[in-house]
Amino acid sequence: MLVLRGVRAAPRSSVPRLARSLLAPGYDRYVELPSHRGETFDAVIVGAGFAMFGSPEGPWNMSRRAELKLGPRLKVHAVIDPDAERAKRALAEKCSTFAASTYESTVVLPSLAAYADKVRAGTAPSPKAIFVACPPQFRGGVAKSNDLELEINKYFPDTNFFVEKPVATGIPWQTSVDGAKEVGRVLSAKAHGVVSVGYCLRYLTAVQKMKQLIAEQGLHVMATMGRYIMTYELAVKQEWWRNSGCQGPIIENGTHIADLSRYFGGDVDLASLSTYHVEADERPGQLSKTNFDDAAIPLEDKIPRVTSTNWKYKSGAVGSILHGTMLQDGDYAIELAVYADGYQLILQDPYGVPSLSVRAPGQPNPEVIPTPGDDPYTTEISNFIDAIEGGPNPEILSTFEDAAKTYEFTWAIRNAGEAVTRKRRSRAVG
Repeated sequence: MLVLRGVRAAPRSSVPRLARSLLAPGYDRYVELPSHRGETFDAVIVGAGFAMFGSPEGPWNMSRRAELKLGPRLKVHAVIDPDAERAKRALAEKCSTFAASTYESTVVLPSLAAYADKVRAGTAPSPKAIFVACPPQFRGGVAKSNDLELEINKYFPDTNFFVEKPVATGIPWQTSVDGAKEVGRVLSAKAHGVVSVGYCLRYLTAVQKMKQLIAEQGLHVMATMGRYIMTYELAVKQEWWRNSGCQGPIIENGTHIADLSRYFGGDVDLASLSTYHVEADERPGQLSKTNFDDAAIPLEDKIPRVTSTNWKYKSGAVGSILHGTMLQDGDYAIELAVYADGYQLILQDPYGVPSLSVRAPGQPNPEVIPTPGDDPYTTEISNFIDAIEGGPNPEILSTFEDAAKTYEFTWAIRNAGEAVTRKRRSRAVG
């Protein structure tokens, strides 16, 4: 039997299972943790949407993880969002939970500049951390409309900030990719604080076991195969279903599996990409349980229902991803298989009950290593805060510069698929 020794607790959450019960919807209990004791942790939140405050569609809820880690130490002094009413509704809900004291003095502001004015006036503290989950089209760039990270660095060069994935979703695509890369370079050179991007799957215990085994056995990855099938019934935001809205599912949603593939395979030879889409105008792409106005979206703006792509890594290995909006309810179906000489490592159900299946030399029957209760969203926030405060698990596994490479990769996938679709449609017209 394969035994993995010495897997550090660093990438895994240090939050006890009892406290993790607070992640359930409607949580209202307070469980004191050692990390709740200490000085006030002053913070600002940017974005009052689903990624920050939760959604029935999935487990994401950045604010809840910070509350769980810091307890009453966390003081959110402002929520930055141009939709003031939405932000106020979110704050009202927070005041009915155990975290009410965190938000008792929170103000809603339209911009980061407005909060910087309050700091200069002495009416608000400089934030120790800024949590960013506004839509990615408003960040990750160098233009006035999307230079949020550069704004943070200008107003608060010593602060720490956590940014949700993807780092951007701008157009034209090349301008957006170049802008994200430039932001990464600037932050690497000038940001004095901790900067982390929310590619949470890197923080799974099973993923770190895979990395450890590869390192200990001296393996070279030969191939990766990713599958990321979302349940689409609860995806109700109209803009998500428009290519011009969130820039398509592989960029906004499938970016997690693209990033995890890169985490194991390394840099991608983008020129080697081959991609095919199942589009909405094809019989297999017609969905039966949509809760948005599909008829209001022009055909050329409808997102692909399935993306199938393969490529070669610069290391010489190969990779592939299948992404689709195919399941209607329940959990997403997600899996990543990594192959090396003699080894098959398969990460299964990362958002549900994560596990690792290992087939090794002399072990033809795979060994399944369960990792129940592993919440990567909690771990990435916990590590971010530990990195700020010198806590026990300070590893940051996704930098902005590296996340910009994932962003470029997903655009290359989309572009390759759209080129094939254009040829198909032109043949049909001709």
